[in-house]
Amino acid sequence: MMRTLALAGLVFLALAPGLTFAVTPDEMLADPKLEARAEALSTGLRCMVCQNESIDESDASLAHDIRVLIRQQMLAGRSDAEIRAFLVARYGDFILLKPPFKPETFLLWGAPVLLLLAGAAAIAASAMQRKAAPPSAPLSAEEKAKLAALVGEERR
Repeated sequence: MMRTLALAGLVFLALAPGLTFAVTPDEMLADPKLEARAEALSTGLRCMVCQNESIDESDASLAHDIRVLIRQQMLAGRSDAEIRAFLVARYGDFILLKPPFKPETFLLWGAPVLLLLAGAAAIAASAMQRKAAPPSAPLSAEEKAKLAALVGEERR
């Protein structure tokens, strides 16, 4: 039993680093500073195939190609801003996990605020309608007698 648990633990530890990042050793740069820059840049870029993962986490072949392209651009001496601009020119703002605020992305950034305001307006309108409703008239003696009879019958 203990051997099985120890073996399972070793397998998990061996596979765990591969579960978090998809960067393979052959992609990594020899210079640790450049590699750190490449990883920092790739964590902010969206995988165009997976769409809700960064290219640093994705196993898709396109994500691999973009990671390699980033490292090639860094070796060519380009800055992070130049590389990001190159990728945005090629793939559009969608490649950025946090797209910039500009007229084309206004709906993306403004939709949550607009929905919140619409919800608040709906709640306010509902509250105003409740206040505007006339109060109900009190029960007549005949209605009170019928109610008492109904309630009394249900208790038996």
